[in-house]
Amino acid sequence: MPTLLLVRHGRSTANTEGLLAGWTPGVALDDRGAAQAAALPGRLAELPLAEIVTSPLQRCRETVRPLLDARPGLTAHTDDRIGECHYGDWSGRKLAELKDEPLMEVVQAHPSAAAFPGGESMRAMQTRAAEAVREWNARVERDHGADAVYLMCSHGDIIKSLVADALGLHLDLFQRISVEPCSITAIRYTRLRPFLVRLGDTGDFTSLAPREEPPAGEATVGGDAGAP
Repeated sequence: MPTLLLVRHGRSTANTEGLLAGWTPGVALDDRGAAQAAALPGRLAELPLAEIVTSPLQRCRETVRPLLDARPGLTAHTDDRIGECHYGDWSGRKLAELKDEPLMEVVQAHPSAAAFPGGESMRAMQTRAAEAVREWNARVERDHGADAVYLMCSHGDIIKSLVADALGLHLDLFQRISVEPCSITAIRYTRLRPFLVRLGDTGDFTSLAPREEPPAGEATVGGDAGAP
């Protein structure tokens, strides 16, 4: 079966403003995110891509645009199922405010029981994304062969949930996974099991350097902003 490259969108204006964007319209890449997207074609230059699939949200479409420009033979397919989690009433709010919500403790420690007010549950988010991947695996293999490589551009929580699914991890453990903006995660699917062959690869280790303020012990809902 095919190899899937999961690309998290480049750094967005919501990331730098500390907002939980969700499906809020008009969230674009910031300057750093645009530079990350511009570097993507070079990072993937040696890989033949059979298909490109993207979340419908602006920050993902902007991330794959330079790649599409570099490969005029490809078009991007949009799939709502790999769109961001529907955070409902939490969408657009400051993460600093949300940390005091009782639900945040559930999101951190028991995400399989977390459902966002006016939105969806994290279980439903993982289920729809995993179903999308399995359907695209079959489609890509049918159209391009079992050794094909294809790319999906999606969001932090979606990618983390797909990594957990590939590793056979319970969703309650997915907050232990971290994927930075414009990082590449690669999963090679086979008939019996998936293999995680890259996780959150940015080709840049800046984010591992000591910071003036140590990173928080809790996972950032939706994914953090990456290296400063």
